[in-house]
Amino acid sequence: MGNDFAERIKQAALSFGYDKCRIIKIEDMRGYAEKLSERIETFPEVKPFFQGFFNFAFLDEKYPWAKSVVVCVRHYGKYHLPQHLKGLIAKYYLVDSRMEEKSLDYQDSIRFEKYLISSGLTIASNRKFGITSLRWAAMKAGLGTIRKNNFFYTEKGSWVSLEAWLIDKELEIKDQSNLKNCPENCNLCTKACPTKSLKSPFSMNRLSCISCITTWDGRDMPNEKYRKQVGGWIYGCDICQDVCPHNRNKWIETYTFPGLSDIGEMISLEKVLEMDYNILCNVIQPKFWYIEKENIWKWKVNAINAMLNNWEEIYRPYIKSATIDEVEMVRDMAKYALKTIETTL
Repeated sequence: MGNDFAERIKQAALSFGYDKCRIIKIEDMRGYAEKLSERIETFPEVKPFFQGFFNFAFLDEKYPWAKSVVVCVRHYGKYHLPQHLKGLIAKYYLVDSRMEEKSLDYQDSIRFEKYLISSGLTIASNRKFGITSLRWAAMKAGLGTIRKNNFFYTEKGSWVSLEAWLIDKELEIKDQSNLKNCPENCNLCTKACPTKSLKSPFSMNRLSCISCITTWDGRDMPNEKYRKQVGGWIYGCDICQDVCPHNRNKWIETYTFPGLSDIGEMISLEKVLEMDYNILCNVIQPKFWYIEKENIWKWKVNAINAMLNNWEEIYRPYIKSATIDEVEMVRDMAKYALKTIETTL
């Protein structure tokens, strides 16, 4: 009966548009604690940020009723992307369906969740950030592999999203990934990382990751150690995925993501710097929600930094106008940028 039930769940997930679905026992997550400890040992400075992640390994402490984890994977590298946003905003965030209710991926996710509940299961999930370590869970389920750049890969590369649900029935249906490991001598991702956040294979320093600097962190950009290395990115980073041979020709621009074209027309370095804060809060932030509303000024600071790192004289009047911005951090960054340009040109 258990195997039949697990198979029905898997088939239901496939019918709702997922590429793959498998189920692991909740005990399979315990090994994540060791990997987390290794990361903290390599980068002790990240301990305050990672300490809470140990909860992902010991799910039964918070969810004593949970017995298994349903893990699903879906390919998102299928959408048309505005050309001018490539290298500016990371691809995943442009087509992130987690909170985009108009997207088919979001609607399919809701339908699958309702299916699990209608099957008599008690469930728990976290649509935004995941109920557990999604990459570890997917690897333990045999859905793919984690490569040297720390991203999870299937046959469709790393352009895949992961979801997981805890359920109150002990089920198991695993797969065996047949993906080849990264070649021993391949270090393209570590070499390409501008901030050396990828210090070595399968390691990543959160504090120097461009994606973190441009979203969660980056509160003092003029004094940011890796300010120059951030380059032209204003939200996220794709560099270590773009250089990976296992991603070659894996993004196929076939479909249209709802609303992306419209919001893309609103975004450029100049437009962000001139943008009204109400627009930033009510239009941009709901789409790119890693930057919270109280920190929405980061968009302007990141835009100034991108201008400074890829300087063109046409940027000067925009930065000059930002010196009288209503937010102090933006004013400070604009003044810093102008001073830097005057002393280096």
